[in-house]
Amino acid sequence: MNKAKASLATCCAAHTLHDGLTDLLYVLLPVLAQAFGLSYAQVGLIRSANKGAMAALQLPAGLAAERLGERILLAFGTALAGAAFLGLGLASGFYAILLLLFVAGAGNAFQHPLSSSIISNAYPSEGRRIALGTYNFFGDVGKVAFAGATSLMIVAGFGWQVPALVSGVLALACAAAVLVVLGNTGAGARPHAAAVHAANQRVKGWGIRNRQGWYALCAIEVIDNSTRNGFLTFVAFLMLARGVPEGWALMSVPLVALGGTAGKLACGFLAERLGVIRTVVITEIATGIGIALTLVLPPAAAYLLLPLIGVALNGTSSALYGTVGDLIEPERVPRAFGLFYTLGSTCGVVAPLVYGLIGDAIGIKPTIALVAAVVLITLPLALLLRPALMSLRAVRAA
Repeated sequence: MNKAKASLATCCAAHTLHDGLTDLLYVLLPVLAQAFGLSYAQVGLIRSANKGAMAALQLPAGLAAERLGERILLAFGTALAGAAFLGLGLASGFYAILLLLFVAGAGNAFQHPLSSSIISNAYPSEGRRIALGTYNFFGDVGKVAFAGATSLMIVAGFGWQVPALVSGVLALACAAAVLVVLGNTGAGARPHAAAVHAANQRVKGWGIRNRQGWYALCAIEVIDNSTRNGFLTFVAFLMLARGVPEGWALMSVPLVALGGTAGKLACGFLAERLGVIRTVVITEIATGIGIALTLVLPPAAAYLLLPLIGVALNGTSSALYGTVGDLIEPERVPRAFGLFYTLGSTCGVVAPLVYGLIGDAIGIKPTIALVAAVVLITLPLALLLRPALMSLRAVRAA
């Protein structure tokens, strides 16, 4: 295995682990609530602390990586999350759980921007979008695997402490693997002080190669992520409103996520073959049409359409992440990914609230129609992104 593939495999493993740690909480929190008599407000505060720490520290992690290197920080964040889950297995009450899951969220914050930066540098041109699409795919694998394994352990009669402790041990092992494997490949190493000084002299500020392109890319990310979070939050409510039985309606999000897992991998390949702009246009139009069809098709057909919607809804992200490295100087890629993922995390908090308020005002069906319409704003933004990418391609070819 060459160094680029070894770096990619290590980052995929880290993504599997960190996304798994994040999503197993969906299974663990109801059990913790029952074990410790937690209120809904306490459960919500725990989840908010975990997500808030993750959102707040992604940009600082990217900035710190420019001086310390991605490798040591990725290992540190993974070990921090592992230690927090080991502590969770020994927790005795609400405040301990709150603190430990805040620390776990802080550890999880390092993974997305740093792994994406390592992969972008390992694949500086050809194959980057396929690599990042593969990396994206493994995050969803982790979500399914960890949440599923936790459910099976609890159904089998194990106490909630067991999945928490096992997850902690796996995270510490992953942290050690990050240090060893990335150390062997040389990826994510701490830059020499002279190199940092030279980079700061050569690259001013954020190292944006084309401001119009960068702002357009960020705007597309905001709308795409808001659409994804808005639709996933309310799709089950839509299915209920359309008369789908409750048990089936509750499976709406897993069905969308199932298609999304395939979409993240497929759209990385699609972007490499067709280009970023065509991929964004295709997936966003498909997303808008697919969401609109859930309102007009018969309920059974709308329900069966959900996995296909998931392919487009989640797939765009692979094309977008692979474009960050095109628009940013290599020395500033970690902070750029930190900002990019922070935008996405913020949308995950804001979009459900905004669409929820709109839903209360006008009803669930008009709100879903609005979600389908808003995503099409990405099309003129893609036209703004296109000349930036063409200009950068011309500069490289010269």
